[in-house]
Amino acid sequence: MKYISTRGQVEPKGFIDTVLMGLADDGGLMVPEKVPTVSESTLQAWSKLSYIDLFLNIFALYVEDEIPADDLRQLAERSYANFRHPEVAPVRQINDSLHIMELFHGPTFAFKDVALQFMGEFYSYISKKYGEVIHILGATSGDTGAAAIQGVRGKEGIKICILHPHNRVSKVQELQMTTVDDQNVLNLSVNGNFDDCQKIIKDLFADLPFKKQHHLRAINSINFVRILAQTVYYFYAYFRVEEAAAGRKINICVPSGNFGNIFSGFLAQKMGLPIHKLIIATNENNILERFVKTGEYKPGDFRSTHSPSMDIQVASNFERYLYYFLNEDASKVAAYMQQLQREGQIVLSGADLEQVQRDFVAHGASNAECLDEIRKYKQEYDYLLDPHTACGIAAYEQYNGEDEVCVTLATAHPAKFDEAIILCDIKQEFPAPIAALFDMPQHQTVIDHDKDEVVRQLESFYTLQV
Repeated sequence: MKYISTRGQVEPKGFIDTVLMGLADDGGLMVPEKVPTVSESTLQAWSKLSYIDLFLNIFALYVEDEIPADDLRQLAERSYANFRHPEVAPVRQINDSLHIMELFHGPTFAFKDVALQFMGEFYSYISKKYGEVIHILGATSGDTGAAAIQGVRGKEGIKICILHPHNRVSKVQELQMTTVDDQNVLNLSVNGNFDDCQKIIKDLFADLPFKKQHHLRAINSINFVRILAQTVYYFYAYFRVEEAAAGRKINICVPSGNFGNIFSGFLAQKMGLPIHKLIIATNENNILERFVKTGEYKPGDFRSTHSPSMDIQVASNFERYLYYFLNEDASKVAAYMQQLQREGQIVLSGADLEQVQRDFVAHGASNAECLDEIRKYKQEYDYLLDPHTACGIAAYEQYNGEDEVCVTLATAHPAKFDEAIILCDIKQEFPAPIAALFDMPQHQTVIDHDKDEVVRQLESFYTLQV
């Protein structure tokens, strides 16, 4: 299995080199040279596997022999050992047509743990086995940063710096990152929004001499291993509801900001998982909804919402979808991305738009709609949704058909977003690890939206002895 760039200017790489590269050296994103397909008989055999065994079977198709099977099993087992549910990602039936997959049972109570606990173990493995210096650099709209820090804090041979938008993540998200006092962790709180943070990260990774000099490694979903780890739970969700579906078609609804989570579902579908509809849920930052409905991919005005992890206007993983949409023509992808940079938009129409609408449906929930869903499901089902999952439920209600069942991904525990829950006149009890955060001191550096200042902070951080 080799990996190539969506823009076609990188020599094929193996799995380990692909993960270490993160953002492709030509500015594109790494994808498998060929997506492996899974037969019906294999799907049937996989349907009874535990989460970890399913993970190992899927990863084996992409890793092949680069990581010995015993080593990969140990990495997976360590990654999920501290999840609070034995199934890792349990599925709960809410009513006859709705199931919710709870992806918040990891250490930071968000779906990012599913991939990032593995990435932390993987980077530690590479650092020890190959003597690699690992300097992880990432941006977060809230959950990625906490999960990434938790995955590598205190690990020898690894340093991590995370940029987050100052005062634009929830208080719990901020505390989960900034109460960590390990010397190998640097939190930079940037005066700006997530897209500003993400642009700095992309610019630094595109500076190849800087990237090489400082051994920069990516933790964001630009890194293919994040996509692959998330693909596992699409298979697991499908298998868990197949019997209850009783022959009905199965949809999966995904709260999505950076397009990584929904692209993982698209990859599962390409591998042969018979998902009927992939439903994209967004909030008022609805660039993905507009793209699916009109063919226009154009960042709009940034809005702060009750679901801040989706407050994103520039969706990094959109380029991976564009690659497959354009029949894996890297030159066309490069041309489209140049057009986006030059003109600020991409517009599809006619047969092209019809293809997009065969791949996805999408709904952007308003702030009011989000809060209404939280109230409704607490009252009718005694189930408390976090605001991102509530956007997903709104999209499920919009697009799930009579002969269909839907799995909506619950991407975070509601305790992470109590600001929204309070607005619904609901009082929740915080899990003990979250409640404890409010009494801990914070460690962060507030900076302006300035790439040069980030560089200065990084160079100082990298010279520190840990």
